[in-house]
Amino acid sequence: MANIMRGNGGSGLQRDPFALARDLLGWDPFFRTDWPARTLTQPTNFAPTFNVVEREDGYHISADVPGVREEDIDVTVQDNYLVISGSRNAEERKEGDNFYVYERRYGNFSRAFALPDNANPESVEAQMKDGVLDVKVGKRESARPRKIPLGQRLKEKLGAEKK
Repeated sequence: MANIMRGNGGSGLQRDPFALARDLLGWDPFFRTDWPARTLTQPTNFAPTFNVVEREDGYHISADVPGVREEDIDVTVQDNYLVISGSRNAEERKEGDNFYVYERRYGNFSRAFALPDNANPESVEAQMKDGVLDVKVGKRESARPRKIPLGQRLKEKLGAEKK
């Protein structure tokens, strides 16, 4: 009953901790008992994966959203949170279709990111290309690093004394 899967390192086997729950609670209306191997699984809601990177100019957030249309994604700033939400719609099922494997996930998703104090919520930009959503949140001008050249104060002081 326990599903065993090979670990990422390939050094041994690991037990799937959720296998028992799926076996006991999972119900798949498309599961066929005459299929040679149980390769069908009950899909859960779609949840995109995110990366968040801080750079000098701001915070860059990217999300893998394959199959999601631009008009189905909302990017909003609310109460110092960046909220990314949307939906991936299921394929239309037609009478007579006989699914042998149904693993793609569909549904609504929402993710909220707390903006740090140095983020500028007025400078949010978002674009989508090739199934990847890119969102940039700029930093406040006062929070951006500013290089001070050596000797700058001395030059300013000398310039003020000559006047």
